[in-house]
Amino acid sequence: MTVTTRNDGSSPDEETPLLAPEPAPKKPMTPVPWGQIWILLVLQLSEPLTSQVIYPFTPEFVRTVGITHGDESRVGYYVGLMQSTFFATQALTVLHWSRLSDVVGRKPIILTGLFGLSLSMYSFGLSRTYWGAVLSRSLNGALNGNIGVLKSIVAEITDPTNLPQVYAYMPISWSTGGTLGPIIGGSLSHPVERFPDTFGSSAFLEKYPYFLPCAVPATFSALAWLFTWVFLRETVRSPASLTSLLTKKKSDEPSPTEVTNVDDAEKPYPLRRLMTRRVLLSVVNYATLSLVDIAYRAIQPLFFSTPIESGGLGLDPPAIGRILAFFGILNGVFQVTCFARAHNLWGTKNVFVGGMICSIPMFALFPVMNALARTYGPGRAVYATVALQIVFSLGLSLCYGCVFIYISGAAPNRASLGATNGIAQLLVSITRAIGPAASTSLFSLSMAEGYLGGSMVYVVLLVIALGATLFGTKLPRKVWQ
Repeated sequence: MTVTTRNDGSSPDEETPLLAPEPAPKKPMTPVPWGQIWILLVLQLSEPLTSQVIYPFTPEFVRTVGITHGDESRVGYYVGLMQSTFFATQALTVLHWSRLSDVVGRKPIILTGLFGLSLSMYSFGLSRTYWGAVLSRSLNGALNGNIGVLKSIVAEITDPTNLPQVYAYMPISWSTGGTLGPIIGGSLSHPVERFPDTFGSSAFLEKYPYFLPCAVPATFSALAWLFTWVFLRETVRSPASLTSLLTKKKSDEPSPTEVTNVDDAEKPYPLRRLMTRRVLLSVVNYATLSLVDIAYRAIQPLFFSTPIESGGLGLDPPAIGRILAFFGILNGVFQVTCFARAHNLWGTKNVFVGGMICSIPMFALFPVMNALARTYGPGRAVYATVALQIVFSLGLSLCYGCVFIYISGAAPNRASLGATNGIAQLLVSITRAIGPAASTSLFSLSMAEGYLGGSMVYVVLLVIALGATLFGTKLPRKVWQ
């Protein structure tokens, strides 16, 4: 009898079967419900539009409102605080919105979130003081629990056979928003000065130079509200009506574990039972990924706008908007064409860890760009390095689809998807609240005190990126089902 050998050339041991088992047949892919998926993509576009539109002009806004009293080194502190405010207030409410969506349904919560986005952006555009803008961002975060709820809907209308293909398309919204938002913010701020023939006679826009770029995503969110009301289908099987929740006595209010007419196996789990190892491992990896990513996104426009002699590139808002828009276009194309293929070829874990590794050279290129700008000026060498940094950031972007697959697989049942995504978004909101303020403050401190030649911020971020990468190796190769 011929003895089989293993692929590595070694002899089989006592536990090695002589006949290799036949591979299990691969399940055919379930048809994707593209109609609802495209609706979700349109709705999700409101999120990046409202967040990205302010990035090109936020440093300029902080300088002009006088909160820094002319101290350039303090711009980073206040930019980071403003960016963190949204996530800090979101952290206080996002878990409640997500758990409530398991009871009353996804649609009412999404409608509330879109209303909050629209109202807060109109308010931000009308802000003439720093603290007024901070209050607007706080309102945005407190009323918006849509991110986790939208992910729950995706998981509810897909299955493991088609989920990677769907997640390959989900970044389209973020890429489109990441492209249009900076263009809108960089091009439409100060419209009286930039377009005197069209807006030169508008005293309103002269008084509120940032209203026009803020009004665009605000109006889009208002239209998305109507779109949701008409076309989005509810995915929770037996949602309680908002009227019944408001009219019942407090002692009679249903909790997420008391939804009627549903089998016990399909009822939402209480919060304590959701704290399993696989849920915590997934959401903590999501949080570390978000910390690395938000720190990079917060540092990048600040670095671009900071004068060369102070450690940056000295670019104006339109140039910053074009760079961020270039990334948005490239990221959208890259995700759609490469994520599903990479996932099928290398697996969820390998793609995630590989993307996290890309964050290390991504941070290391910041001081390289400044050194090139000091030596050669902001020319081809600098922009080539910017392009290289963007390429590495594309790898990091692949991690989001992977970690969402892990989170969806970690949920104990479909009825608990909202709460599971809520836990994930809560932890992510906390890290995103800390990340911008901490990273931009560290940037300002490094610049003001000259620690490590002004590069201390990048050393710290490199250490964080390395730690997040190592933690990602703890994820299992096979996603939970």
